[in-house]
Amino acid sequence: MSDNILQAYSLLRSGKPSEAKVLLNNALVYELENQEILFAINCCNFWIDVMERAKAANDNFERGQTYCNEWKNFLQFLNREEQTFDRTLFAAKTGVFSSALACFNQLADERDPILKAEILRKLGLCYKKLGSYETARNYLGEANEARPDSSPIIAEMADCYALCGEEKQAKVLFREAFYIDPQKIEQEFLDSELIQCLIRNVRQKGYSGAALMEWLPVYGQLYGVFTVKRRLRPQEIARLKQEIYAKETEIKDPSCQRDLLTPRLINLYFWLIDYYVAANENVSKMNDIITRIKILDTEIYELYIK
Repeated sequence: MSDNILQAYSLLRSGKPSEAKVLLNNALVYELENQEILFAINCCNFWIDVMERAKAANDNFERGQTYCNEWKNFLQFLNREEQTFDRTLFAAKTGVFSSALACFNQLADERDPILKAEILRKLGLCYKKLGSYETARNYLGEANEARPDSSPIIAEMADCYALCGEEKQAKVLFREAFYIDPQKIEQEFLDSELIQCLIRNVRQKGYSGAALMEWLPVYGQLYGVFTVKRRLRPQEIARLKQEIYAKETEIKDPSCQRDLLTPRLINLYFWLIDYYVAANENVSKMNDIITRIKILDTEIYELYIK
């Protein structure tokens, strides 16, 4: 690999795609058919535009958000590329999340508790993307203390535990996060093979977007990913039963979003069955819930009773 390309990647890792592109164009003169150089130039073009918009942002929070949000668009951009190169992607990821990290680090003294929790979450996300999993987990733990029961924070914590090799804790937290609110979890930022394998499998069934997020905990249970459980507190049991009643009422409405309600309700049923098992409740109660699952979706029912 030529010195120009090596220097270009160094600049891309430093968050300087415009300067990197100049060197890549110089290298391309001598290697017109080099697909890696062409791909790297395309990546630089994408991030040059992002960097310009980030510079125009009103403050560091908005600037950092721009970098993080555009990473999701970048993943869509990659889907349109015929060939990608890991070395290029690593350089781009390092540059983007280092730039975002620098922005969020400027906001460490934030006083507003909700905004503080979001800044801590973003700091954790940046460190995770940069490979510093222990540091990421510490920030996410602080974020969770500042704002408990936030599904995005808990999902990122789960991802960190999985990346650190602590699979049992990861499974507990992923199950929790997807129970609280699947729609707020940004699956584009989840990196561990534990969750990515599940996402790939559910996507292969034809689900995408909001429906994908709702079906993940259902298949997570069936495929043995969300199988590490905790005992529910009395107030949580009451809330769970209330939510089941509300969803059962809602799903009877012909105008409801059945594609989202069905997996959501099935997941709630799974949680209630787990509670009945842990509490040694009468088997008839469990059978009643299993029958409700059968009525909702016979395929899921067959997989569940295997």
